[in-house]
Amino acid sequence: MSQIFHPSMNFIVRVTLLVIVFVLVGLGGLGYYIVNSPYITDVGVVKAQPVPYSHKQHVGNLGLDCRYCHTSVEDSNTASLPPTATCMGCHAQVAKDSKVLELVRASAKDNQPLEWIRVHNLPDYVYFNHSIHVKQGVGCETCHGRIDQMTVVAKVQTLQMSWCLDCHRNPEKYIRPREAVFTMGYKPTVDQATLGPQLVAQYGIHTKQLTDCSICHR
Repeated sequence: MSQIFHPSMNFIVRVTLLVIVFVLVGLGGLGYYIVNSPYITDVGVVKAQPVPYSHKQHVGNLGLDCRYCHTSVEDSNTASLPPTATCMGCHAQVAKDSKVLELVRASAKDNQPLEWIRVHNLPDYVYFNHSIHVKQGVGCETCHGRIDQMTVVAKVQTLQMSWCLDCHRNPEKYIRPREAVFTMGYKPTVDQATLGPQLVAQYGIHTKQLTDCSICHR
């Protein structure tokens, strides 16, 4: 019986299969890049706010404590946004005629809250409690980055499940003394590899419980 296909078809088939493999790997890599890109995660994407509030000025230069504005962060699941009265506590005297603060003054006069743009926004199916993280020694900058160096706030972490689980599985790598939770640029006085496990034991953190689905999905 005569040969149906020319011998060169073996080479063509091999090349075709190789091309298909490369295309599939390339598509997988492209998908991974897109999922982890700023287009999806918003990491590094600055969002203009109705009032150009600079954390660098207020926190970094003036030394304002996070809790001055985010008053419920130690007691509630939400950190809370400051009411206009908090802003006016200073700006009734400081830069009181600044054009930049016109919306703040209008908000105070009309008793209407400012509509800030959310930067860190978790899906509705995720339960997150700020107070328990503060209590367990998770620093603000661990999730929010060096907020004291930001003129305009942007995300520095993806807040994706894999990122959360890394901390939940290995809390000793991230936690710090409670008195240092609000410290920017925190450096442990002893090696974290030594301090971390000590704090995990002191705070009663159980990693098996932290990786239970019901911790974050309720």
